[in-house]
Amino acid sequence: MGIFSWIVVGLIAGVLAKVIMPGKDPGNWIVTILIGIVGAIIGGFLVGLFVPGDLITGINLTTIVVATLGAIVLLIAYRLIASRAGGGVGT
Repeated sequence: MGIFSWIVVGLIAGVLAKVIMPGKDPGNWIVTILIGIVGAIIGGFLVGLFVPGDLITGINLTTIVVATLGAIVLLIAYRLIASRAGGGVGT
């Protein structure tokens, strides 16, 4: 996938992850896109490890679902780390 595709899928995944997991997270839309892009990379990498073939290509429902799941995992990790560090999430 090209950089534009990653940005679009990342935006969609970041927004969906925040809708699915509402709460106090790092704030603006740029952070949402970054969480989604990193989530897309994590999700795509993990699916690539376990599923043979070229499943993750282009902008489609599969890539959005995988990226959203990756973004949710990233949000969970962020919240756990922030709460253990005594950060502002959930406090």
